[in-house]
Amino acid sequence: MLTTTTTRVLEPAELDAALAVLDRDPVANAFVAARVQVAGLDPWRLGGEMWGWYTDGRLESLCYAGANLVPICAGPAAVRAFADRARRSGRRCSSIVGPTEATAELWSLLEPSWGPAREVRAHQPLMAAESMPPDIAPDPLVRRVRKDEMDVIMPACVSMFTEEVGVSPLAGDGGLLYQARVAELVSAGRSFARVEDGRVVFKAEIGAATPRACQIQGVWVAPEFRGRGLSKSGMAAVLGYALRDVSPVVSLYVNDFNTAARATYRGVGFQEVGAFMSVLF
Repeated sequence: MLTTTTTRVLEPAELDAALAVLDRDPVANAFVAARVQVAGLDPWRLGGEMWGWYTDGRLESLCYAGANLVPICAGPAAVRAFADRARRSGRRCSSIVGPTEATAELWSLLEPSWGPAREVRAHQPLMAAESMPPDIAPDPLVRRVRKDEMDVIMPACVSMFTEEVGVSPLAGDGGLLYQARVAELVSAGRSFARVEDGRVVFKAEIGAATPRACQIQGVWVAPEFRGRGLSKSGMAAVLGYALRDVSPVVSLYVNDFNTAARATYRGVGFQEVGAFMSVLF
């Protein structure tokens, strides 16, 4: 008996089926799951299309196609189908990111038409924690950023983004979209910082949040304060907020070459549970 496979954009009514796929790996899929839980599957609200790969009419795999292209629970056949669709659509994303195996295969199929990439980060450990470290005291000065502190937090966010991604988030639209995203996290109570004399010395955000898992992003220490242990105690503080107020599992992913950050996260109790890959354009 032949198996029939199809690929198409999901309809809003398929929300439960999409969430069931995302729920197979709540830690790795936290970023996309958080968006879908808030916005549903309507492309305008979601900020992109959700592609589905179906076997005999049953939804098996997803691919989020927005500012990022993200394969989800995608085996080789699904990846090939998503690559075909992406080639026909043309590149509209600023990055491809997702679990290493599927993302590497997707990029190998797209590189001839989409390449070259500005940078490929082939191995980014995905780390997770479910409890507070017994031997690291959380920094008591790390707190939620207030809504009236946008002018305080923005320079630190811009510096972090520029260091991490290699381009300024202010390019293109003058930073309007980026500022809106920072303001969204501040308003949601998911932006944290230690502020001294009106400037940020440590910051981090909970960028994605679902009832099962959340993801810390944007960890940054002001250059002149590095090497003093602020990142470890600061991360312990943010981990405490996340576990208490957001989700039972807290995750993040980090560049494999960032040995200092990896040591910090391990020191606070994060353990490697998988790996991501990012292709930046």
